[in-house]
Amino acid sequence: MAEPPSLSSPLPAKDNKLLKGIFAVTGIMSTLVIYGVLQEKIMRVPYGPHKEYFRYSLFLVFCNRISTSAVSAGVLLVSKKFLDPVAPLYKYCVVSVSNILTTTCQYEALKYVSFPVQTLAKCAKMIPVMLWGSIIMQKKYYIKDYALAFLVTVGCSIFILFPAAGDISPYSRGRESTVWGVSLMIGYLGFDGFTSTFQDKLFKGYDMDIHNQIFYTTLCSCMLSFTGLILQGNLLMAIDFVSRHHDCFFDIILLSTVATVSQFFISYTIRTFGALTFATIMTTRQLVSILLSCVWFAHPLSWEQCIGAVIVFGSLYGKSFLRERPRTSPSNPQENGASSPLKANP
Repeated sequence: MAEPPSLSSPLPAKDNKLLKGIFAVTGIMSTLVIYGVLQEKIMRVPYGPHKEYFRYSLFLVFCNRISTSAVSAGVLLVSKKFLDPVAPLYKYCVVSVSNILTTTCQYEALKYVSFPVQTLAKCAKMIPVMLWGSIIMQKKYYIKDYALAFLVTVGCSIFILFPAAGDISPYSRGRESTVWGVSLMIGYLGFDGFTSTFQDKLFKGYDMDIHNQIFYTTLCSCMLSFTGLILQGNLLMAIDFVSRHHDCFFDIILLSTVATVSQFFISYTIRTFGALTFATIMTTRQLVSILLSCVWFAHPLSWEQCIGAVIVFGSLYGKSFLRERPRTSPSNPQENGASSPLKANP
């Protein structure tokens, strides 16, 4: 008769994977939902008795990146891993520049479109990811991938073009505001698609540790965003704002903290479970974030927007469930999916 496993024996592989999955889902959901609420509060809710709005989105990028860079450097030092770059420095800088543009467009867009609109529009990121994947990594996609991208685009368009009458932006200037907000979201999607695709290429082309990649990318982002603040003349103005509004300072510290933590959960999930599982988790997180934002910040939804949301999330969940079935083709398992959306801006 077989002896029962001792208490010191390792968990079975299936149970171990389940625990890792729970850890990844809990980490991503909690940090990114908090992140979404905070970024909308900072960019759309006025501070102080004079109702002043925080307008320095590049300062948020700088704070997020410097905290992530410091933590990743500490992890590398504690684990006694080399701080030497694995890839050429210019490749980290390419990711960094694209990432800064991505995050800046994301924060600026919140001045003109609501968080639910922005979050749902992010679901259309598969379109630029497919385009960049074809250009950078010579990936090929099936007709059903393009059909899915079309359905998501239709759903996002319905959600954006038919807003509820009472959902007013604090920066609203009618149609001009909507066009500018949508333009920023298009910029976000394009830069974000390039960032995730190029990062995917770095992971596949080099034996790169997660913390090494995060450290050098965010370090470059720190230097570039700091230089941008100096050139714009916004550094002292941002510091003055947070010194006068301590609640804003607390929000930015908390935002940087959850952004840093989420970065490691994202990297861990992609390396452990792959891009498909990560995409499914992110889809659920986006749905929860939209519902929470509508409740917390009183965003009304029109019936057209509800239809658009059903089309988008139904398509995304359908994609995830269909791709759980094993393929008989010997092709790369990620060949037909979007590149792993690893990013420093959650």
